[in-house]
Amino acid sequence: MRTLVLAAFLLGTSSSLQLAPRTTGCAASRPSRRLPALQFGLLNEMFKKSFGPPVVMGEEEIMRPKAHGTSETPVQEGLRWSCDRDTADRICNFNRHYAEYSGYWESTDFLKQEPADSGDAQGAITFFDSNSGKPLFKAPIGRSWEQFVAESKSHGWPSFRDEEVDWENVRILSDGEAVSVDGTHLGHNLPDRSGNRYCINLVSIAGSPV
Repeated sequence: MRTLVLAAFLLGTSSSLQLAPRTTGCAASRPSRRLPALQFGLLNEMFKKSFGPPVVMGEEEIMRPKAHGTSETPVQEGLRWSCDRDTADRICNFNRHYAEYSGYWESTDFLKQEPADSGDAQGAITFFDSNSGKPLFKAPIGRSWEQFVAESKSHGWPSFRDEEVDWENVRILSDGEAVSVDGTHLGHNLPDRSGNRYCINLVSIAGSPV
């Protein structure tokens, strides 16, 4: 409750400062520029999250601008399950917050082909980074294929649990954003009563191993 009250105070103070009439004096204008930045910096710190093990937290530096958006290369040609490459490139490399539309993954060939095409002896599928081809997720683990599909359908996106994440190649940022170690935007961690739930764009994990 204290956090919410403080946040409201900071936002309210910031709004009043931004709406205040401008003055021509440099000394008078400096607080109106600096204080909002300070306040929003405090807000960002207040709402940072830290997820416990087995989650591997990452730094914002992972998503710094690179040769191709937040990655060094565009997404691969010929993505699995007939995923659209242009959509994948936008979401993977030039985006931090948006997603493929809810249910998009069901419109692809994913449910037609899997797990028969690429599942292992236990029916688990490995999902690879659409940019780098590194393994990111393997599912289902600790549940049935039907349970994995049902949960993903109920949320609108492929949904993974802790044991299905390849923590060598996946990081979670302090705002819950899920990214690859190479800068691919994957989705977000949206915990529920069962624990961490990684809501992931299929276009981000439709690559082939390299």
